[in-house]
Parts: sequence; structure tokens; C-alpha cells
Amino acid sequence: MHRHGYKGRKFGRERDQRRALLKGLATSLVEHGSIETTLPKAKETARYIEKLITKAKKGDLASRRQVIAKLSTQAAAFKLFDDIAPQLTARNSGHVRVKRTRLRVGDGAQLATISFVDELKATPKEAKA
Repeated sequence: MHRHGYKGRKFGRERDQRRALLKGLATSLVEHGSIETTLPKAKETARYIEKLITKAKKGDLASRRQVIAKLSTQAAAFKLFDDIAPQLTARNSGHVRVKRTRLRVGDGAQLATISFVDELKATPKEAKA
């Protein structure tokens, strides 16, 4: 059987597990700014987060609800909308970088770091009076 027209990697998991894996990796990336994982997972996470960043840059209510549904926590979605997306407006695509790092000692798997291309500045929160 051929693989023509089949998109995405399966990771040896069922659909629900695969979706939860990508949701967790994307949430961690938004919260921490950079994560290390295996190369195939990093490449899939890059595809996943690029679409979320594009929606976050749009900024309307429907986009906000879609992003909240695709991330594990609302706090991560709010951080993506309020802190990260405004800093990435100059760029049309290619918001994240996947960089090979090392081979894992236990099984020899290729590890990679996924991070945002632009240096993100932490915006101070204003205290409400």
C-alpha cells in the first residue's frame, strides 16, 4: 500500500493519544519558550504550533476559542495571545526553529530543540488598582 496523501506522523499511538501528545508539547513550548524532544515530535509540533500562532495573530474571538481548544491550559493560550503573538507580527511564517541537539543515551534517538525564532521579551504585568 502506498502512503500518498497521508499527512502527519503516527508515533505508534492511537488518535487520542497522538492529539494529547501534540497538545502537551505545544503547551510546554508556549509556557517555556523552548523544549527538547525527539526530532519527529519536534517537527510535528512545529507544524501544530505554526497554525496556532497564525490564529493568535489574527486575534478575534473565534480564533481565541480555537486556540484555547488546541492547548492544554487557558493560561498558555492567554500567554500566546497577549505576550507571544504581538512580538511575532513582523513575520509571516517560520515562527519556530527545530535544531538537532544530541543522541539520547538510552536508545540512540535523535533529539532536537524547538524554540521561537525571534527572541521573546517578557512583558511585565500591570497591577490592577
